Amino acid sequence: MPDKNELARVSSCALAGLEGTQVHVEVDVHQGLPNTTIVGLPDAAVRESKDRISTALRNAGFKYPQARVTVNLAPADVRKAGPSYDLPIALGVLMASNQAEMHIEDAIVIGEVALDGSLRHTHGVLPMTLASLAMGFRRVIVPWANAAEAAVVDGMEVVAARDMSELVRHLAGTGPLPPPPAPASLSQSDPDYEVDLAHIRGQEHARRALEIAAAGGHNVLLTGPPGAGKTLLARAVPSILPPMTAVEALDVSAVYSVAGALPPGSSLMTRRPFRSPHHSISMAGLIGGGSWPRPGEVSLAHNGVLFLDELPEFSRQVTEALRQPLEDRVVTIVRAAGTATYPASFALIAARNPCPCGFDGDPVRECTCSPGEAHRYARRISGPLLDRIDMHVEVPRVPYEKLIAEGAAESSERVRERVIAARQWQSARFGIDSPIEYDDPLSALLATPRRSAAPTAVRSADDLVTAPGAFCISTRRLITCNGDMTGEDVRRVCVVPPDATGLLRTAVRRMGLSARSVHRVLKVARTIADLDRSEDIETAHIAEALQFRPKAMTP
Repeated sequence: MPDKNELARVSSCALAGLEGTQVHVEVDVHQGLPNTTIVGLPDAAVRESKDRISTALRNAGFKYPQARVTVNLAPADVRKAGPSYDLPIALGVLMASNQAEMHIEDAIVIGEVALDGSLRHTHGVLPMTLASLAMGFRRVIVPWANAAEAAVVDGMEVVAARDMSELVRHLAGTGPLPPPPAPASLSQSDPDYEVDLAHIRGQEHARRALEIAAAGGHNVLLTGPPGAGKTLLARAVPSILPPMTAVEALDVSAVYSVAGALPPGSSLMTRRPFRSPHHSISMAGLIGGGSWPRPGEVSLAHNGVLFLDELPEFSRQVTEALRQPLEDRVVTIVRAAGTATYPASFALIAARNPCPCGFDGDPVRECTCSPGEAHRYARRISGPLLDRIDMHVEVPRVPYEKLIAEGAAESSERVRERVIAARQWQSARFGIDSPIEYDDPLSALLATPRRSAAPTAVRSADDLVTAPGAFCISTRRLITCNGDMTGEDVRRVCVVPPDATGLLRTAVRRMGLSARSVHRVLKVARTIADLDRSEDIETAHIAEALQFRPKAMTP
């Protein structure tokens, strides 16, 4: 039995969404019948850690105390979930039972322990490391599989090991550990894309619409018969999007880290996400949820594209749930176990047929749908959701002559150059620094103003602390492109020229445009003006933007 140091304290981190809170892992070993109790609102995975830890310590060459072991995870009102507490509890047991002397008061410890004593990859290490830095820690102890992920955070010493025995030797000062791998950087080389716009024949109107959408971050609905190229057009969108900024890459990587969706061997998402869920997806799968809230597809598409093919086939409940993230750019999931907020700033690209058979208005094949079937099919998508889509694009059948025409269409690379130029105009307009000047994502995060309803400039790690012992990233409203503009931004930067007021007034009356629709027309017109390198919105820009609204709904 130990006769001293019977109480050990180790620091770890709990996540609620992307918010990090410091957790004090207190381990007490004292005389009594052999038993281990874990308190402090643990979930099943945390409660089961006592069995993993006892076996892992024996297999790693240590002893598990034959005594009464009490583990307290404080604060007790914060729910602790997942296996990331295995390693801090295991180190606490070794210190409390006098098997090792380690000075880790300045470190956050995160990691899952396998039965053989090895350390396994753990979800959420990147946001936990960011939280640790904001809380004042300058050292983080993680499994080797997470070393590159933690090393993305500049200013944090990363201690990474493959198993318990080598980690304890290092912390006790009797054995060195290899340095962690170098952190990932944002590569500016031109990546390979699955689909290039040069592969698409015809569809000049749709190609133009996608260029505008990519330049301004607008939502698009593609409507056309089967085989017209809607899916191919949507899959070409990533090839014309600008590269992610360092801040965007950090935000996306944090979401993917929490979801356990970072690509194997990758520590940083360097390409914009493109998510294409099947229409059978549940609301929890799309928006996020579960007994302990997890990010859904709208958050995994953050700073990228969410493609919903065959939009009317999705559950009405699922599509209606998109209305709030399309407006607010965040998703807040409330459960009895807790509340989690995830970012959801994505561009929606949706596709649908004009009717159930798909050939309404087609010049070649006759529609076989009855008026009632067509009406019910159209009503599967609600008016409020359609009103939140900036651009409605008709994708007709491609004539045979265009399919066999000589010469390639304009490539995605050339279109992307215009898109990047337009985005740079918008970045300057909204006071956001140019993206690609930071190799280190955290430096960019600390240096870049992040606009919100209550504008806050993040200047130092201290500014990232939202509450004592807590940290949050990515849930502030950041205006980076025209599609993100609020009503106040629209009034400020989308001034209607005098000679276009009559055109807009007539469009509102004849097309039945709502106030939201008018704002979306002005946002699209602002993007068209940016593509034309025009400081002011002109009548031609508004006229083109009106082409992307639905057909007239009133006489």
